[in-house]
Amino acid sequence: MMTEREAGIERLYPSLFGRMAARYYYLRKLRAQIEEVVQLFLAKSPQKLTLADYGCGNKPYEPIVAPFVAQYLGIDLELNPIADIHIAPTGAIQLDAEKLDVVLSTQVLEHVVDPKQYLQEAHRVLKNDGLLILSTHGYWMFHPDPTDFWRWTSTGLRKVVEDEGFEVVYFKGIIGRAAMGLQLFQDGLLFKLPKFLRPILAIIMQPQIIFFDKITAQDTIDKDACTYVLVAKKR
Repeated sequence: MMTEREAGIERLYPSLFGRMAARYYYLRKLRAQIEEVVQLFLAKSPQKLTLADYGCGNKPYEPIVAPFVAQYLGIDLELNPIADIHIAPTGAIQLDAEKLDVVLSTQVLEHVVDPKQYLQEAHRVLKNDGLLILSTHGYWMFHPDPTDFWRWTSTGLRKVVEDEGFEVVYFKGIIGRAAMGLQLFQDGLLFKLPKFLRPILAIIMQPQIIFFDKITAQDTIDKDACTYVLVAKKR
């Protein structure tokens, strides 16, 4: 649940010897990829951008995004007290059409009941030529928060986004098949161990995950990855 998630700073800067050790490499790669997107698409914008974090949770990426936008808003369910804009029970965002320059969606799409409606709402609230910055899983363990429904191939994710009126202008994978296989192996053992032993397993496994990821070509990872990060423009 959103009240039980790791603090944003732990997600952004995990330690190999801390609570997020088992996600050390993954979280660092995800942050780096979002930072790259911010630099490419937000940092040099001549406009004063209004951005909404769609499914914001505890807004973990606000520190790296907010400095480059004029307004950073959170969109989430009514039970989230830090959300600025709420999602109605019908799934509709309580916001007029064409109000936003950017919609940010990090690790949310796999959790929503109806991805089609979710993307349609993102499209509706974006201005013409507005940007959707989205990350979601290719491979990952089952992790309900409070639900967990979907995984995508690279071509499947492109299709569902493009089908709802977007043009994908940037697409990159993080953590390729071999490295992700080790991550899943680690996770398969992790929760069978007492809590005090889990950091030890992470210290053993994370360097191997890093090694196998580093020797995999990026174009291969873009086709078959743990997570995909994309930027799409509203057509």
